[in-house]
Amino acid sequence: MLEVTPHRNRREDRSGDPLDGLVNLFDLGIVLAVAFLLAALASLKLEDVLTSSDVTLVRSTPSGQQVIVKHGDSVRTIEVNGRQRVVGQGSRIGSVYRLSDGRTVFVPSR
Repeated sequence: MLEVTPHRNRREDRSGDPLDGLVNLFDLGIVLAVAFLLAALASLKLEDVLTSSDVTLVRSTPSGQQVIVKHGDSVRTIEVNGRQRVVGQGSRIGSVYRLSDGRTVFVPSR
């Protein structure tokens, strides 16, 4: 038979609050959400969009090419297919070569 003594009320409860574990799960959820976001951007090779510098990305899609331009806080996407022409003035800045392993190398002209 279990007997409750008067000394029982003087001891503090050591088991703690069962809801304390939920706070840790919320923090874990936030960390996992950020990790999934970074993994998705890395799989699309768009990590540069998170930086503060201006970025221009060119991606090949089945319908043509897609140009992503980030200037400051604004991001624009331009679809370019084979029927469109790009017109403008400028100067030659270098050459791009495709290596045998598939990598591309940009060589600036002097």
